[in-house]
Amino acid sequence: MAKVAVVGSINMDLVVRVPRFPIAGETILGGVFQTIPGGKGANQAVAARRLGAEVAMIGRAGGDAFGGVLRQNLVYEGISTERLMVDDGQATGVALITVEDSGENMIIVVPGANGQITTADIDAARSLIAEADILLMQLEIPLEVAEYAAELAHVRGVTLILNAAPAQPLPPALLAQVDYLLVNEVEAGLLAGTAPAHPADAARTLQALGAQAVVVTLGAEGSLLVSQGGISVVAPSFAVHAVDTTAAGDAFAGAFAGALAGGMAPEQALRWGNAAGALAVTRAGAQPSLPTRLEVEEFLKNQV
Repeated sequence: MAKVAVVGSINMDLVVRVPRFPIAGETILGGVFQTIPGGKGANQAVAARRLGAEVAMIGRAGGDAFGGVLRQNLVYEGISTERLMVDDGQATGVALITVEDSGENMIIVVPGANGQITTADIDAARSLIAEADILLMQLEIPLEVAEYAAELAHVRGVTLILNAAPAQPLPPALLAQVDYLLVNEVEAGLLAGTAPAHPADAARTLQALGAQAVVVTLGAEGSLLVSQGGISVVAPSFAVHAVDTTAAGDAFAGAFAGALAGGMAPEQALRWGNAAGALAVTRAGAQPSLPTRLEVEEFLKNQV
C-alpha cells in the first residue's frame, strides 16, 4: 500500500452558513452552525486515506475536548495518530468559516497547538517519514518546523509535496528540497513576487527559485503542472454544482499525493486530484466532503 506521511495542522472547523458575507461593521443572521473536523493537514490526511493510501498524521492537538474528538476521528478514518502529540497547555486549533449560499467561503484560522509543533516532534517521527513514499506538508505550522521536516525527507529520498498555504515567503533552501510545490493561482502569484500574465509564468518563476516542479490549481479551469524543462501540462476541470468550496484544495492535495505514492504519473495524478476536488465541492463541510476511491473511480468513468 502507498504510504503518505502528513506533517500539518489539525483544527476544529466552526462553520456557519449565510445568505451573503457581511460588510465591515454589519451584523447579519446566519443559518446552520456546525462543528466539523478540519485543518489543512488533517483534511489532506483524510483525503489521501479515503483514496487508498496508508497515512500517518504528525502534529499537535490541544488537551481540550476538541483535541480528543479530532484524534478519535482520525483513528476512525484509519489514520495513524502515533505521532499526533497532545499539548495540554494549548487549545486545539480552530477555523472560523463563513460559507455563502453560493458556496464561496471566508476563513480565519487560529493555530492553537498547531503553532507549538517543534523540530523535536519531527525527530520523534523520523521513522514514519523515512518509510513514507510521500511527505505532504502545508504552512499552518511554524516555518522552521516545515524546513526541518523537508530536510529530513530530502536526506532520506522521500518525495516532498509542499502545499504552500497560507502563502508566505519561502526560504531558498526549503524550495530547493521541494519535489512538488502545490499552490492555487493567487498563492502562485504571491510567492512569485510578481503579477504574472498567466499561472504558468508564476510556476516557472517558482521553479527558477528552486522547486523541482510546480502544481497550480485553477478552480474551474482545472490544474497546471510545470515540470523539469519548463514543460506545462494542463488537466481540465469537471463541471459540477458547487455547494461548499471549503476543502476543495485539500481534496486535490490528498488525492494528488496518494496517486503519486501509488505509482501514478504526475499527469494522471493531476486528473485524479481534479476529480477529488470536484466531488468535494458538491458537499458541505471539510472532511465530510472528501470522496472515497470508489467515488472518484466512478466519477471518472462517467466523464467524456
